[in-house]
Amino acid sequence: MNDILEQAKFGADGLIPAIVQDARTREVLTVAYMNKEALQLTVERSETYFWSRSRQQLWHKGETSGNLQKVVKVSLDCDQDAVLVEVDPRGPACHTGSYSCFGVEPEVEGILQELYAVIEQRKEQRPEGSYTTYLFNSGLDKILKKVGEEATETIVAAKNAETGRLVSETGDLLYHLLVLLVERGIRLEDITRELKERRVATKGTKST
Repeated sequence: MNDILEQAKFGADGLIPAIVQDARTREVLTVAYMNKEALQLTVERSETYFWSRSRQQLWHKGETSGNLQKVVKVSLDCDQDAVLVEVDPRGPACHTGSYSCFGVEPEVEGILQELYAVIEQRKEQRPEGSYTTYLFNSGLDKILKKVGEEATETIVAAKNAETGRLVSETGDLLYHLLVLLVERGIRLEDITRELKERRVATKGTKST
């Protein structure tokens, strides 16, 4: 990482363009600018910092909104005059509340990752009035009870011909399952890895 600080070529204005990319979905989230201090803080603290050209000041992404960007990797382009920052977003990247400043929305996996990040943030910050905060404050038994209730309601909804209720109840069930995973410290990557291993094992098994 120190090599990046030494090799980065800043413009005459002391800035370097920074492309922020979701490390999982590979979607571009935003393009901003960094001065030397912002790049150094981004590297040292593993969270994104930028230089606001309009306000002429340093700013820490998510400092007020809570939508932090955890840095996974920082690299320079071939000319060393632009920086790529791969992140694990803990909420929307855009000030409008969108996942990306370019109008791109994540696919199913990305949406689940985004929701997981928001739930994780709620656990850390415990904002008042949040239902998620209520669940975490109530403890594991309450969370498990809700998962059971939502699973039952999903089963009941599946018995009906109309599918709208099933879609809604499935959403509720997935949300509470994510709360449970966050509470137990299990990442979505752990589930994905398990499913991939099962898929590989299935492909390797000859059908009878």
